[in-house]
Amino acid sequence: MELPLTPPVQPMLASSAKGIPEGNFAYEPKWDGFRSIVFRDRNEVEITSRNGRSLNRYFPELVEAFGQGLPERCVVDGEIILIKPGGKRLDFDLLQQRIHPAESRVEMLAEQTPASFVAFDLLALEDRDLTGTPFGERRTELEAVMRTAGGRLHLTRQTLDSATAGNWFESFEGAGLDGVMAKDLDGAYEPGKRSMTKIKHRRTADCVVAGYRVHKSGDDRIGSLLLGLYDGDGVLANVGVIGAFPMARRRELFDELQPLVTWDTSHPWSAGEGESATRTPRSSEGSRWTGSKDLSFTPLRPERVVEVAYDHMEGPRFRHPPSFLRWRGDRDPETCGYDQLEEPVSYDLAGVLQKPGTAAS
Repeated sequence: MELPLTPPVQPMLASSAKGIPEGNFAYEPKWDGFRSIVFRDRNEVEITSRNGRSLNRYFPELVEAFGQGLPERCVVDGEIILIKPGGKRLDFDLLQQRIHPAESRVEMLAEQTPASFVAFDLLALEDRDLTGTPFGERRTELEAVMRTAGGRLHLTRQTLDSATAGNWFESFEGAGLDGVMAKDLDGAYEPGKRSMTKIKHRRTADCVVAGYRVHKSGDDRIGSLLLGLYDGDGVLANVGVIGAFPMARRRELFDELQPLVTWDTSHPWSAGEGESATRTPRSSEGSRWTGSKDLSFTPLRPERVVEVAYDHMEGPRFRHPPSFLRWRGDRDPETCGYDQLEEPVSYDLAGVLQKPGTAAS
């Protein structure tokens, strides 16, 4: 390619904040999909992931859309999303299924569950490298670029009003979005640096600890704890894991949990609870998502309760790994159910997606 920027380019990142900052910021919805940088140089299109890998083979419908809807020579930063059938919200689980090794399945899914793209930055246009240009100016040029894109290509909504951003933060989650971004209007594009701010939902839940995986550094250290919640039928469902512990604490936890280890078939996940619940003590079994990562676990009697912080759910599981807050020795495991979780108010995704070229609100 003869563009002023060529792949791979590491995307600019964001640091977390507890609240929406005030100041010289533009605010945008935080989309929940695959962060991607798109390069188009005439007849060539390259879609790269956050880590610089090509995504072309997984999203042929987007390769075609970029070739038709973007300027002949440009570099655009944005998010690949998948809209749930019916058009009401995003569906990250369906999006993950698009990353499949079989070409025939990729082609089938491209027709059955086609992806879309939301643009939120313009890094290069024709012979111009725009990464040193203030974001406010890049946004103006992006609006012009996206004005005639149409189809599966969208321009992210934007506002300069923090109160409006606060309203988005509360309401857009119901459409499957992940929070709000704040971007310095005078800021340059800094690849790999945390120069943006993200504000995500933080909630707490009391979960049952029903198993553990050992740490890669040794079989006498906890790598992660498997978490469960009881559904309306009293069945303990696997909802995710927590694993961010200091090394010394990993050893202590291993010793603390040994009295709860059980290989009794009465364990609620003895028949398997998805890929993450295998009754083999150690295994090299993997999946297309984890490569050779060990997916086995050691089952525990579901007697201990832990309070965790999480952002939101994706179906019956935590969308991102939650974080440990404290042990809840005062909580009865049987009372740790889905009914404790806060449910976002439903919001139609059509109210979030903006027509290309629409000015900031």
